[in-house]
Amino acid sequence: MTHLRIHTPSHRSLMGGGEIPADTAVPEQGETKVDEEVKVDDETQQQRVDEEVKSIAWSEGQKSAASARSGKSSTKSTEERGSKVQTEMEALDEGDLTSPPVELPMMDHGVRVVDLMQYTPLGGVHYYDVFHLPPQAHHVNGWEIRQVLNKGLQVFPYPVENSNADDKEALTCPPVGVSVTLPDCVVFLQTPQVARWDAAGKQWRMDGITDILYEEEEAKISFKMDSFQAFVLMQETYVNFPFQSWELRPSGQDSAVLTINGALIDLSITIQGNQCMLLAEQDRGLSHLIGKWMSSPALQRAMLNAGINIFVNEYTDKYISNCGKDPLTEHAAYEQMALFASACAFSWSKWNAKCDAQHLVIQVCEHHGPAPVPKDSWSLYLLGAQRSQKLEITERSTDFSPDHYPGSEIHSTFIHMLQDSMSIDGIARTRECNYLFVDAVQSLLCATRPLMYS
Repeated sequence: MTHLRIHTPSHRSLMGGGEIPADTAVPEQGETKVDEEVKVDDETQQQRVDEEVKSIAWSEGQKSAASARSGKSSTKSTEERGSKVQTEMEALDEGDLTSPPVELPMMDHGVRVVDLMQYTPLGGVHYYDVFHLPPQAHHVNGWEIRQVLNKGLQVFPYPVENSNADDKEALTCPPVGVSVTLPDCVVFLQTPQVARWDAAGKQWRMDGITDILYEEEEAKISFKMDSFQAFVLMQETYVNFPFQSWELRPSGQDSAVLTINGALIDLSITIQGNQCMLLAEQDRGLSHLIGKWMSSPALQRAMLNAGINIFVNEYTDKYISNCGKDPLTEHAAYEQMALFASACAFSWSKWNAKCDAQHLVIQVCEHHGPAPVPKDSWSLYLLGAQRSQKLEITERSTDFSPDHYPGSEIHSTFIHMLQDSMSIDGIARTRECNYLFVDAVQSLLCATRPLMYS
């Protein structure tokens, strides 16, 4: 509903000139002229007021009509859009996906970008290219003439681009064949993956590489690429996970051996004081590491660079399944295992994956010396955040049961549970452990996390 407002005409609307405020001072010489202009009879003034009112009313009517036409047009446009949307939805329901004239961008599903958390480059980056042949020397009358270029070697573009745009037949170039002998300082547990460097996208990619041939005995790999690009040989970072079994066995005072049977390779790490040494049956690619003493962090870096990874990080659980144990309970177990590593042996148990996430199951026995642990010496222990207990079941039992061993006590910590059945000599060994040895053992256990990834 339109409300019409009528304003009393001012001097500006009545005279067509500028409005003069009432309190504005006017020069004396203009007073007579102004008085003559404003002295209009009442009938004339009332007539002008009526005309202005009619003009305003006519203007408002025109606006109302225009607004009505605009509303009808807007309603019609909305109905047309709704009809169009409804028609498109009906077409989609009927399976006609080509009706909307919208061109979607084409996506190249063949692009394989390398996830550097999932794959690890080994052996360095390989560069190779093709260059223009430098000007050759000419021998004339005993003189050797050679053109000298200040630009150095010029890269030959490959594949060759066709300069004739009208030629419909593209100039095809054969793929580039590459044959590489694997470095003798790395270990590939599977067929190496080849990745090329995409300079435009600044990423490693595995597409565009064909005819891969891996000769394991000769330690050589061959493949083909469309052009000359830098490439690397890669291996899955967690290819040796999960562990099949593991064992931490004492070999003397402040000495122990951590043995891990991985998915593809078995190895052992000897710990003496704060020094570690790698032992493995496979010698190829590990000759620079086997038998060399180094600190635990240095050994971890060297093994990763050599392609032997048994260590976890914050991304491991995204690629490898695990037992899903409580990390606080797990970390407390590693601390207490390191304290007793000089007198007790610890080993993997199949029941660890069967119990709930708040508890751990581990095989333990007191053991002295480098000899293997007798199979009948192991006992099962259930570890939790509140208490630890010895279990009645064994590794050969058919079903899991949390019942404690008859006659045994329940303790709040794992080490107090172990002391109940340890000899005096064994307890003395644990009290005489060097803190550097304890720290080295704990760092390896926390780096490998065998209770979680086995």
